[in-house]
Amino acid sequence: MDERVELAAGTYRLGEPGAERDVALRSVLIGRFPVVNALVARFVRETGRAVAPSLAAKLADALLADHPATDLTYEDAAACCAWAGGRLPTGDEWEAAARGFDGRAWPWGEVFDAERCACVESGWGWTAPVTAHPEGASPCGAEQLAGNVWEWVSDRTEEGDWRAVRGGSYLDHGWGVRAARVLAADPARATATTGFRLVIDPGRPPA
Repeated sequence: MDERVELAAGTYRLGEPGAERDVALRSVLIGRFPVVNALVARFVRETGRAVAPSLAAKLADALLADHPATDLTYEDAAACCAWAGGRLPTGDEWEAAARGFDGRAWPWGEVFDAERCACVESGWGWTAPVTAHPEGASPCGAEQLAGNVWEWVSDRTEEGDWRAVRGGSYLDHGWGVRAARVLAADPARATATTGFRLVIDPGRPPA
């Protein structure tokens, strides 16, 4: 589950309806899946980083190894990415990976489908294994970009030093897991609905 797909270089149409903009991006490798508990467990073991007790309990549960890692602050997520030889995606990279060159509303297309993601309508009620919805993959092959968990991105927001999160979670309805939606989040707060995804820049070998 530590796989990457290529976000192709090019110009993408991003943003909410009525506020779209064209953004030119270079090629990067982005995680096919959100970072899972198994990888964060390795990070914690090898670095000795202190994490929230709620995360520590999840990392110790083998049944959750393939679930997206949550209960991490922004700095926790950024540190894990650096340890793995990468970084958090920018909001534009994340959205481009979710929408493709055609600017679709959800990673799979223009029509919401609760069977393609973990959200309120699909009735999961908690995190799902990251491989649970292959039919929800985006044009570049990235999965779980709608629902399951919010994902930290590197953008700052208008709320001072707060950071942006993308993608919605299992607690959001179909409208809330659209690829263009952005939410501001306290970077110091670790929640059960927020995880992250890894980006590797060209020419930089992953750890």
